[in-house]
Amino acid sequence: MKKDHKPTGPSQRMLRVGELVRHALAAMFARGEIEDEALRVAVVTVPEVRMTPDLKIANAYVMPLGGAHADEIVAALNRHRKFVRGRIAPQIDLKYAPEIRFFVDDTFEEAGRIDALLRSDRVKRDLDDEPDDSEG
Repeated sequence: MKKDHKPTGPSQRMLRVGELVRHALAAMFARGEIEDEALRVAVVTVPEVRMTPDLKIANAYVMPLGGAHADEIVAALNRHRKFVRGRIAPQIDLKYAPEIRFFVDDTFEEAGRIDALLRSDRVKRDLDDEPDDSEG
C-alpha cells in the first residue's frame, strides 16, 4: 500500500485564511484601534501571517516602519491579542476565530545579512577566481 505524501508547504486554505487575517490586522493597525503607549507612535506593517493546519492559530509577523522598538511593539500586540482576535473575527468569516500570536518579522534583516555576505571581500574573491565560461 502506498503512503500518501504529506504536502511540503501550507495548503491553499491556510494561505487564503492567512491573507484574510493579514488584511484584517493591517486595516486595524491603520485605524489605530489598539490603545497602548508603545503603539501610539508606531506604524506597524504585517508582511505575513502563517496559519496552523487546523486554522486555530495565526502567527502574525509584524515590523514597525523603520524597525525601531520592534520587540516592544510585538510585546504590546501580544498583550492585546484577545482584543485583536475579537475585532478581526467578524471580518474573516470562520467558524472559530484563530488565536493570534505576534512575532517580529526578521525577513528584511535576514535578507540584509545575506546581501552583506554576498558583497563581502571573501565572496568577491571566490567569484573572481572562477574561470570565465566564454574562454575556451
